[in-house]
Amino acid sequence: MRDALAEALLDLGAELPNLVVIGADTSGSLKTAVFATKFPNRFFNVGIAEQNMIGIAAGFALAGKKVVCGSYAVFVPGRAVDQIRNTIAYCNLDVKIIGSHGGISVGPDGGSHQAIEDIAIMRSIPNMKVIVPADAVSARSLIKQATRMNGPFYIRLVRPNSPIIYTKEEQLKFGQGNILKDGSDVSIIASGLMVDKALKAAIELEHLNIKAEVIDMHTIKPLDRDLIERSAKRTGTLVTVEDHNIIGGLGSAVAECVTECYPVKVYKIGITDVFGESGEPAELFEKYGLTEKSIINICLKAVTSR
Repeated sequence: MRDALAEALLDLGAELPNLVVIGADTSGSLKTAVFATKFPNRFFNVGIAEQNMIGIAAGFALAGKKVVCGSYAVFVPGRAVDQIRNTIAYCNLDVKIIGSHGGISVGPDGGSHQAIEDIAIMRSIPNMKVIVPADAVSARSLIKQATRMNGPFYIRLVRPNSPIIYTKEEQLKFGQGNILKDGSDVSIIASGLMVDKALKAAIELEHLNIKAEVIDMHTIKPLDRDLIERSAKRTGTLVTVEDHNIIGGLGSAVAECVTECYPVKVYKIGITDVFGESGEPAELFEKYGLTEKSIINICLKAVTSR
């Protein structure tokens, strides 16, 4: 996804002469150094000063620039939520915030660097839009779409390589979830790296005569409420899957939606309100229940308990 960010920024830099990119001493890990090499006069590294980076981004936006800035998700929004709220979102400025290394997939960096509450923070801020791509193709497409639009966005990326799900960028549209697999027994609504696991789980469920619908809900805010309502009416049961705290993230957003439009049971798979720890991503996914097996077991429970 970070390579996709670099590719998207190169294309956008050529397309948008008023685009500037700001980094907080993470231009290597976020791959924004590629933009810096091509457009050195439009790239600014402010050092390890995330709050200052947001303030500078606001200043550029007020001066008429279109801004992309970013760091690790645990720091942005983590360290800079006050500045994001009061200088970016409150003023509805044209700033796109990249939060990379989201979730427990950061792995060995441990709980202090594993952002599991960033989506909850950002979706609760007025004017802020929130995107969680499932793979590099969707990341590249959605970053381009968000940057071309006006207003503040939060785009969450991950550290590991992501399995490729999409073949064409035009399959994606901001604000509209994608049905990746049709089903009638249960709906699996996933985001980020969990989309691939949801698809694999759905294939295994077919062998158990359970038809699971799989939805990539890449836009967490604004949520595709119409798609969720249609899916709830089709299957009668929803299972959400995310590499994030089950409080405040995708699961909460989906549950809030169906309580208003079509009340059904919602099972939430995610980090169960605990901090992560150091370990390889696969080990952590296994320990915290973010696996195809966990998705299969919850779907079985959901279908058989109706």
